[in-house]
Amino acid sequence: MQNSPLAGTSILILEDEPLLRKQIASHLEKLGVDVTAAGTMQAARKFIADLSFDFALIDVNLPDGRATELLQEKAFSASTGVIVMTADGGVAGAVEAMRLGALDYLVKPFDPAELPLVIGRASRTKRTARIEEHRRSSGPEFFFGAHLAPVKAHLEKILAADNRMQTALAPVLIQGETGTGKTTIARWLHANGPRSAQPLVEVNCSAMPDTLAESELFGHERGAFTDARTARIGLFEAANGGSLFLDELPSLSSALQAKVLTALEDGKIRRLGGNKAIPVDVRVIAATNRDLKHLITEGTFREDLFHRLDLFRLVIPPLRERGQDILELADSLMKGLCQRYRATPKEITPLGRQRILGFPWPGNVRELAHELERAIVFEEGDALDFASLQSGNSPVPPAAAGAGGAMPATEWFNTQFHFPAEGFSLEEAILRLIHHALAQTGQNISAAARLLGVSRDYLRYRLSGQKEQGKTADGTETNAE
Repeated sequence: MQNSPLAGTSILILEDEPLLRKQIASHLEKLGVDVTAAGTMQAARKFIADLSFDFALIDVNLPDGRATELLQEKAFSASTGVIVMTADGGVAGAVEAMRLGALDYLVKPFDPAELPLVIGRASRTKRTARIEEHRRSSGPEFFFGAHLAPVKAHLEKILAADNRMQTALAPVLIQGETGTGKTTIARWLHANGPRSAQPLVEVNCSAMPDTLAESELFGHERGAFTDARTARIGLFEAANGGSLFLDELPSLSSALQAKVLTALEDGKIRRLGGNKAIPVDVRVIAATNRDLKHLITEGTFREDLFHRLDLFRLVIPPLRERGQDILELADSLMKGLCQRYRATPKEITPLGRQRILGFPWPGNVRELAHELERAIVFEEGDALDFASLQSGNSPVPPAAAGAGGAMPATEWFNTQFHFPAEGFSLEEAILRLIHHALAQTGQNISAAARLLGVSRDYLRYRLSGQKEQGKTADGTETNAE
């Protein structure tokens, strides 16, 4: 049965009654299982030494010993799920086996039709243990807001497609600067989709050395490399039926990118050192803070993988481009942080809000959250003004303290500012002024240009990042004033 969930699974049967052994083996083989049968401890030890098994069905009392000895000796691989078969009245032996690491037990006589249910239950237990290694806290809910309405609408389209498909869900590609919330978006997508009851496995590809990445993602068989003393399932198998979040996917080598592509296209993986194709049904969510098209040009990212991932693409804008949404986000994060620290809820003063809007936030939402946390811990009083955001190298300080209090919002120049000894970047100052104007006008380039007294082409040139003085993105002369 090619559609059986057990198809391709390898199982060792250790049972001394020939008729029952053949009956179990026949039933499992009809389900596409690769069966190895043994009637004695001696035969089982030989098979365990030479082969790797996904599961083992073992009787407790055998002619040459008790099967619990195999568990005591840790003869089975850590990736082998052990299920005990015991005669009626032998529950004590099953309990002992469970204490030694068995996942489940069956009381004989039993209907072989029960086997898929029991093995499926054991499989989920085994996967849960692997998932726990890569489990993350759910973290805060993602804050959408007016400027992320297009992102929310695109997410809802993806969910609608997911609910129609249910299986073989298309991959999702999330792009955005560091700290914009790509991981939180991945969690939101999984939690609100049809696979929310199934596992979400997260892995940071940039944190895995090349020598371990293949084993971590696809698993390995015993003896696949020097330290592979036991077989181990990979994260694709652990996420089967659920979602696998691959953060910073371009960090993988080209060879591993090709294996990820094969898994996406064929729905199958091979463990390192193995020759058996293992079917997996995994929704892959990939994320990166880099320009993949540029990486393709450089030859460091596979173009075929990009096209496979590019069916559903989400681009998360940086915090500096979200206008007044930053203040609503700050309020939302503030409530959660005050609850965590059991602190009295604090308000952000008008001066603090001005400083938040005027800061470029290179670390995006993550940096904002850290700044809020710092303010809660270190600033006294019930209101926060974020004095730490008034940096000595800030070209446009939000305010300056004076004898009469805060500098008025219409006064942009801080006479107390001193240029740092290491120098000052005028280009960066210009960009900060531009982003501040864009934030104030809700990203309206024409309105921002009027506030700054320059042309729209001048703003487009500055935002394009081109170095050629006096040229816009299309090469025409600017009309900067």
